[in-house]
Amino acid sequence: MNNIEMAKSYLRQAEERVKHAEETLRTGNYAFTIRQSQEAVELALKGALRLLAIEPPKWHDVSPVIKRNRHLFPQWFRENIDEIASISRRLRREREPSMYGDEETGTPPDQLYSLIDAEDALKSAKKILGMCLRLMEEYERDRGFT
Repeated sequence: MNNIEMAKSYLRQAEERVKHAEETLRTGNYAFTIRQSQEAVELALKGALRLLAIEPPKWHDVSPVIKRNRHLFPQWFRENIDEIASISRRLRREREPSMYGDEETGTPPDQLYSLIDAEDALKSAKKILGMCLRLMEEYERDRGFT
């Protein structure tokens, strides 16, 4: 499998997680909405890295790698990298608590998050996914893929 196929697969997986995040937002499972949003961001950004033939790291917040390679991205994407990095970092911090809760205080994940938290995470995931899908579309268009 080549980098383009891997990138497409990651983006497809990110889209699926956004769908699940939307569903769980409607049902009030805010912790799962946040978890799925974080995974969508991680996969979308790893897809963007793969698209540029950069091996994504095995950790969950890839923003340092995105920032280090900003010069490889189109101008419109570069202009958003600070926000992209901020979103990735912020959602990464919620990865474990959204699944396991706060073990230090004994607070389950269902009690950690509100509708506002979940809406914000989903909105951020959709924004990142949209940018990464645009990156893929432009890549394919510029190289004659359709």
